[in-house]
This record gives sequence, structure tokens and C-alpha cells, in this order.
Amino acid sequence: MPIKLGVHAGPQDLSMAELHRLWKRADEAGFHWISVWDHFYANPLQQRTDPCFEAVATMASLASLTSRVRVGCLVFCTLFRNPGLLAKAIVTIDHISNGRCDLGLGGGWFEEEFREFGYGFPPIKERLDQREEAIQVIKSLFEDPVTHFKGRYYDIQGAVCAPKPLQHKLPIWIGGRGPQRTARLAAQYGDGHNSLMYHLKSSSSIRRVSRRPVRSCNVIQRPCSAVSTCTSIWAPMRRGPKSPATNSKISHRHSVWGQWPGQPQRSSTAWRSTWRQGRMVSISPSVHL
Repeated sequence: MPIKLGVHAGPQDLSMAELHRLWKRADEAGFHWISVWDHFYANPLQQRTDPCFEAVATMASLASLTSRVRVGCLVFCTLFRNPGLLAKAIVTIDHISNGRCDLGLGGGWFEEEFREFGYGFPPIKERLDQREEAIQVIKSLFEDPVTHFKGRYYDIQGAVCAPKPLQHKLPIWIGGRGPQRTARLAAQYGDGHNSLMYHLKSSSSIRRVSRRPVRSCNVIQRPCSAVSTCTSIWAPMRRGPKSPATNSKISHRHSVWGQWPGQPQRSSTAWRSTWRQGRMVSISPSVHL
């Protein structure tokens, strides 16, 4: 069964010109997707002075520079921006890209950037509650003529989002590793479920995690085919002679994030046995060209 491949490249530890080169090469090579992530500090955090670009502006640059790939962010932290502002930004990017935009939404986890940029660090339940409200607000702004929503965290009364997305339905991905709420939100409100799986050690574990949205769709009687699934694997990339700095960077990233276990042949077999048609894998390069 075919798998759609994308490049998930965090906008950090490099210049914008280097990011542009990576995006152009991936766009020309025929990848399905290019995405960024949403952090204020480079991740994993080594030095706060390491460069890290803001996600909305970076995604707009990605949209303007490419012509074929889907463009997205895996995932925006919903606590960093008012959902109305984020919805307007994403609609703008959808028009810049001529209808190639996807939106990923998560609850955030990086405590240092939360606290040091003035967001506090609410308990996980509050962050996920706020994410659920934000998803409803954004979905309504995308689809409804007028948005009225009153919750604990957001009170949106009479907001009109114009223009609407250029696409008939702008895909919303719900991101996270939680076994219950994330999959339920994807089934209830989303078009896709994004979960990191390179920490899992067997194809049976990957299969179990990837079926969470299926079970949630069954509970609410939504067709399982309506919710796609995406994950990421690390793919170190280098050009030219090996250098101590490059080797150290690759080693550090793998020691922090992990790597798909086993030999390449075993890994390939495990992925083929687990992922079915309509699923997507994002390759996350730890060193950009």
C-alpha cells in the first residue's frame, strides 16, 4: 500500500536561506508535504541563543516559496495564540499557497518556553481543555458564516472570518501522544491524527497507537476513512565530508529523540505491515542541506 512521504523540518539551528534551499529541493523532488514546528527555543534545548524562527511567519514563507507540496505545522501550540488570530493567519497562508495549507493543533509541552515567554505553564488537563475549545473556535471560523462560542477560556461572539479558506475544507490535524483525548478530538473535530511513534519498540505497539483514531471514530459512528494518520521518523542528512560538529549534532539528536529500532530492512518491514493506504510519514531531517 502506498505511503505519502513528507519532510518535517523544524525552523531552527540554521538560517532562513538554508531552510529555503531545503524546501525548494523537497518541493522539486515530489514530496507530498513539508511542515515546520511551533517553538520559541530550538528543540532539544541546548543554548537559548540558538536560532529558532516563529512558526506562522515561517509557514507563510514556506507557502510562498513552494508550488506543489502541502504546507503545514506539526503542530501549533494552541495556547500561544488566540484561536481567532491563528484562524485568520492560516486562512491567509491558504490563499498564499493557492489552497495547499493544512493546520496542526496541539496543547504544548515545552515548559521552559512557556514560562520564559510569559505563558505560565498550566497543568496538562488545562492545556488540553484549552486546546479543545480552540479547535472548536477555529473550525467554526473556517466553516460557519458567523462564529458564536462561549467557553471557559474563549468567548467569541459574532466573529466573521472573511475570506474563508480557499480550499472547500482546510484539513485540521490533531497532534499528541495521549491515548484518549487526542484520538477522540481527531475523530470528533479533525481530519487527521498526528502522533510521534519513534519511541515505540515494535510494530505491534505502532499498530496499537495508529488504531486509536479508528476506535474513536467507531465510538461516534464517523467513517474511519475520514481521519488520516501521520507520524514522524528521524532521517539524519549530511552533504560532504563528515565533521565532528555534524557527527555530534546527529548523535545528540538521536540520543534525545530516539530512532526506529532494528536494521533498515526490519524497520521497512515493520512500517509496511503497520501503515495502510492513506497514511503519511514525515521524515524529520536532523541536519539540513
